[in-house]
Amino acid sequence: MDQEDHMKEPLLEKKQYYKDCPGCKVEQEKELNQGVSIIKLVIIWMVVLSATLPAASLFPFLYFMVRDFNVAKEEADISYYAGYVGSSFMLGRSLTSVIWGMVSDRYGRKPVIIIGIIAVVIFNTLFGLSTSFWMAIITRFLLGSLNGVLGPVKAYATELFREEHQAIGLSTVSAAWGIGLIIGPAIGGYLAQPAEKYPQIFAKDSFWDKFPYFLPCFIISGLALTVAIACIWIPETLHNHSGSNESTDDAEALENGSNRVEKQKTVQKNENLFMNWPLMSSIIAYSVFSLHDVAYQEVFSLWAVSPPRLGGLSFTTDDVGNVLSISGLALVIYQLFIYPSVEKACGPIAFARITGIFSIPLLQSYPFIAMLSGVSLYIVISIASMLKNVMSVTITTGLFLIQNRVVEQHQRGAANGISMTAMSLFKAIGPAAGGTILTWSQKRMDASILPGTQMVFFFLNLVEVLGILMLFKPFLGQKKKTHSDLLH
Repeated sequence: MDQEDHMKEPLLEKKQYYKDCPGCKVEQEKELNQGVSIIKLVIIWMVVLSATLPAASLFPFLYFMVRDFNVAKEEADISYYAGYVGSSFMLGRSLTSVIWGMVSDRYGRKPVIIIGIIAVVIFNTLFGLSTSFWMAIITRFLLGSLNGVLGPVKAYATELFREEHQAIGLSTVSAAWGIGLIIGPAIGGYLAQPAEKYPQIFAKDSFWDKFPYFLPCFIISGLALTVAIACIWIPETLHNHSGSNESTDDAEALENGSNRVEKQKTVQKNENLFMNWPLMSSIIAYSVFSLHDVAYQEVFSLWAVSPPRLGGLSFTTDDVGNVLSISGLALVIYQLFIYPSVEKACGPIAFARITGIFSIPLLQSYPFIAMLSGVSLYIVISIASMLKNVMSVTITTGLFLIQNRVVEQHQRGAANGISMTAMSLFKAIGPAAGGTILTWSQKRMDASILPGTQMVFFFLNLVEVLGILMLFKPFLGQKKKTHSDLLH
């Protein structure tokens, strides 16, 4: 028995580690270093943050940007056109997410990550220089099409850590994504129109006055450029076994046999992935909540800067930035110190159900919050925004965890590709739908039923209710995985 084990061990070692395979080098490093690498967490954090910041950074100033394009005939129509600019990014991403996932499976995670971040540098910068409505649409569409980072980086996060630490890597992706969607608009709010806000630094009639929305895009692109350069030195996790480094026929035969089995498994997995009901139902629920979240982000920013006669708060972009900064800070504290322990106690789905139900009355209270003024308005809307964003991230993080727990590790790349495509398609609908409904609601301020902006928040709640219903049986927890599996 000892002799047989002695003969098998080197074969398994040769099968597992190849001299020139980057994926094998990462596996060897994981065997040697069993702890959690802070550097690896920072890598994931910065990659996801640089890819996420431009997705929502435009919302605080989008109303004013579209107004300056002079495409809207009436002030109430500005939100309608703004919705299409917001949707173009997600439309582009929905069309290419699967392609970028396939490229990452073929050529590696690292090149896709670098290409995606370079796309942020180029097209986010060009968006800040937009001088027309169609230039803004095209640059945002190309930014979404070529920024295929979020899908592959989820697979990268699981491959970069040992199995017992993969949850930390995945939660880092989710946390950085959620915080990027908060900090991005804060940057846009603070730095847009700098010649008006900071005349002592940015002179009137200067470049910054001619392109008032370039500064936030420039700052985000500068961060992305730094991350793109740093990514040159990040490890590749994809295995690349050519067979040229094998030293024995037995090892080659073992590897070839393993490849055949793996190909058969891959075919079977591809056939069965869409039959995994917990996975597919969680993706559907995730997509519905993503539609709600992006529509809310657009509606909130447009509603906040709208004049009071249209039911808005008459906020400046600075005011919006302040509110979102408070939400972002609360979200960081929540994700690091509160969510992990509560999620362990309740499970991701149960916790998501609770927060989803409580967010409904909170959201419907927004039109009544607009009746306040002064400091009380600022305090109440900041608290409401903080709670709403915390609740939203609780739901999406829970569903994100479910998607990666109901499939085996080697299936997560394909599962995340499907999830990203569905989510992006739904998110492409969100801004246009939100902007259109907001415009319609602002034209019916004197209606007898749900007047003014009460209507747009009512529609947002309808989407929220649909998503919450999908969190209950029989939508989740059938056959493939038990309900207990999903919770733990």
